[in-house]
Amino acid sequence: MFDSLSGRLQGIFRSLRGRGTLSESDVEAALREIRLALLEADVNFKVVRDFVARVRERAIGADVLDSLTAGQDILKSLTPDQAVLRIVRDEMVEMLGGEGPRRVTTASRPPSVVMLVGLQGSGKTTTAVKLARWLSRGGGHHPLLVSTDVYRPAAREQLLSLGTKTSLKVHHPQTISRPEELLRSALDEARAVGHDFVIVDTAGRLHIDDELMAELDVLKSMAHPSEVLYVADAMTGQDAVRSGEEFARRVGLSGLILTKLDGDARGGAALSAAAVTGSPVKFVGVGEKVEDFEPFQPERMASRILGLGDVLSLIERAEEVVDREQAEELARKIRRSEFTLDDYREQLKQLRKMGPLDQVLAMLPGMGPVKEVDVDAGEREMRRALAIIDSMTALERRDPSVLNGSRRRRIANGSGTAVEDVNRLLKQFTQARKLMKQLGGGGAALKRLDRTGAIAHLLHLSADWLGRPDDLTGSRTPMEPG
Repeated sequence: MFDSLSGRLQGIFRSLRGRGTLSESDVEAALREIRLALLEADVNFKVVRDFVARVRERAIGADVLDSLTAGQDILKSLTPDQAVLRIVRDEMVEMLGGEGPRRVTTASRPPSVVMLVGLQGSGKTTTAVKLARWLSRGGGHHPLLVSTDVYRPAAREQLLSLGTKTSLKVHHPQTISRPEELLRSALDEARAVGHDFVIVDTAGRLHIDDELMAELDVLKSMAHPSEVLYVADAMTGQDAVRSGEEFARRVGLSGLILTKLDGDARGGAALSAAAVTGSPVKFVGVGEKVEDFEPFQPERMASRILGLGDVLSLIERAEEVVDREQAEELARKIRRSEFTLDDYREQLKQLRKMGPLDQVLAMLPGMGPVKEVDVDAGEREMRRALAIIDSMTALERRDPSVLNGSRRRRIANGSGTAVEDVNRLLKQFTQARKLMKQLGGGGAALKRLDRTGAIAHLLHLSADWLGRPDDLTGSRTPMEPG
């Protein structure tokens, strides 16, 4: 979603790079470009005005380094352009709602009720299932889903179908047709069975519909929800944010959920939502699948937009698909320079489990916008590579030096590829093995690898590197040890 904005902002900071000092006019020129970039991304103009004013206050009128938090050793090595980048990053985090975890508030006595509200078509029903799955998988909770949408045809049946497919419990009494009675029945079942969460999918409504807004007030007074979350379609831009502001005024919100954050839009709604509504963004939907749902973390989003990467999220994704014992074994092989084609094949398999290639690539520091990546072509290339490796003998995978011309022709025939494909794979593997030898001495080799190869190696980095946060200041080459 942020490719265009990210490209613009990164270009602005590249223009400042390498200067020994930055004059007030340099900073003002950069701020003008940042202001235009944010406005073109459909960020609310009041939010842009306040954001630029805060950056200007910190970056002009005093030594820019003095405006940063004292006592951080890493700041001593910053150049002026890096210090301005750090200020912009910090203020962008504040614009997105501030640092810190986004937790779901629980009630003092179960069940905790989470009401999802918003406009019709914003994705509340799908989001309800995603949230329930996240609570059950990530937090070990036992949620109960219920729809009080008696107006949209088959709305309740849609929730039942999605919930059943995801192995989630859905309260769906056939004989009840009033929203208040549906909610009361769901609460009774939750208390009787032991559900610790009740997620209420309410009917979509316009904030100007007084009758339906009054219904929300009734449901809220009945349920005493621990969370009232406004679900906004990020693709609709500022319209969704302005409606959210009215929902906050008339009903009261505890947070926001942005859907379709993976869409090809300008991203202004996501950047403006917290500031305009006064409610933090707690979760985001990043795809159509039920697992494409994650807590919103402003500091990571800001780093991604500014081209600083999101290595922590990348590691978390990797940890979901990587077996720890296998990772430790690979670390030992790397130290002994025993990285083989079998290991390379295992990495490619795990990479395919991490999600769409463009999303994974966007988390790498310095990669910038990745619109040019052909995800389908990358997937085909990985399938081809796996077929080639699978067509090799155990000896050939262990010792590629034995692969003469006749062996390569046999492998190409066996995998349905060309000899050129085999040669290209072996070249990539040779580059990969060189990278593994250099991991202990610096990450510059990452820049020389094709993107698919570079990502594959992030899955099994050494324990020393895995514990290191991404470089927020840009003061070192991305991936370079501290």
